[in-house]
This record gives sequence, C-alpha cells and structure tokens, in this order.
Amino acid sequence: MEKKIVDARGLACPLPVVNAKKAVGEFQEDGVLTVLVDNEIAVQNLQKFASQKGLQSAGEKKGEKEYEVTIQVAAGGASASASASAAETEAEEIACCPDSRKKGLVAVLSANVMGGGEEKLGRALMKAFVFALTKQDMLPETIVCYNSGAYLTCEGSDSLEDFKALEAEGVNIMTCGTCLDFYGIKDKLAVGTVTNMYDIVETMENARSVIRP
Repeated sequence: MEKKIVDARGLACPLPVVNAKKAVGEFQEDGVLTVLVDNEIAVQNLQKFASQKGLQSAGEKKGEKEYEVTIQVAAGGASASASASAAETEAEEIACCPDSRKKGLVAVLSANVMGGGEEKLGRALMKAFVFALTKQDMLPETIVCYNSGAYLTCEGSDSLEDFKALEAEGVNIMTCGTCLDFYGIKDKLAVGTVTNMYDIVETMENARSVIRP
C-alpha cells in the first residue's frame, strides 16, 4: 500500500487542498494520503475535497494547532465509482473543450477585494480566489473584470502572474475600458484585453454559468 505525507502547516487557503489534490493524482496504487494542517477550516476543506472525489477521509486533532487528515486513495486518484459516474460528463467536457476551459463558464470580478469588511482581508481573499481558479480541473472560458476589479489585471496586482497563467491556458480575460480610464490605469493593463459594456453584457447574457467571488 502506497503512503504519502503532505505537510501543509502554515499554508493559507487554498494551498492545503491544492497540494493534497496534486498528491492524490500521483498515487500509482491504492494507499493513504496524510495531510498535516494547523487549523480546523483546512481540515473541513480537505474532507470536502475528498468527498467530492469519492474518497473516504478522517480528520483528527493531534495537539494545539496540529491536525491530521487521512484520505484513502484509489490508484489514479479517485474511487472507481466516482470515476465511473463522472466519466460521461468528463468525456463530454473534454470533447467540447480540449484545452481544459469550460465552455460558457464566466468568472466576474467586480472588485479587487472579496466580500465586505476589512480591506486587507478582502484583498487576501481575492488573491486566494484567483489562485484557486488556476488550480481547477476546468478553467473559466472568460474572466470579466470591472469597477475596481480592473486593478487585478494591471501592473502591481498581487494576482498578475495567476492571470497570465490563465491567459496562457487560453482563458479570455476582459477588463472594462471605462473603469481603466476612471481609475487612470489604462496604460498599466498587463494582461488580457480592454472591453466595453456592450461586450460585458453580451458575454454574461450568453454564459452557461457565471461565478462571482
């Protein structure tokens, strides 16, 4: 039986799940993945990830800020039943979108922070959200940025490298030109293209699904 340990202590969301996902995919035979984390939220996120993959998991508190999540992994990184039930859908997605983008999925970023409350926290959450987008099995087909979300695609953005990685995978990144002009940052746009409200409305209207942080 294969065994792996991932030490994700001290890592911010979503890195514990991202690292666990990578490790699960590397299993060559049935085995156990043990993930070490330092908070209960990470435990919950890891168990949810395992459940979504059709894998059994268990979380245990080992000490102050010490938690251990064990995931029973089948060869190939997912249980046979989960793989079988998803096979038809996955094949359809790949056939329609061989470059790993999900056709019709649009991500709308209307601010450079996520949620209300403290701005510092909001910026950190948005950075984590964009990073998490890069780690999805199926990427958005298009990302639309407007209002202060325009800052995300400009020089100085904490998420710029993630946006560039998404663009390299074929994701269409659009930033509102009116917003860039309003904030005086049009000359700082560093990834994607400038768009207008007509195209934004058309893109959202034709989307199969829209996600917003």
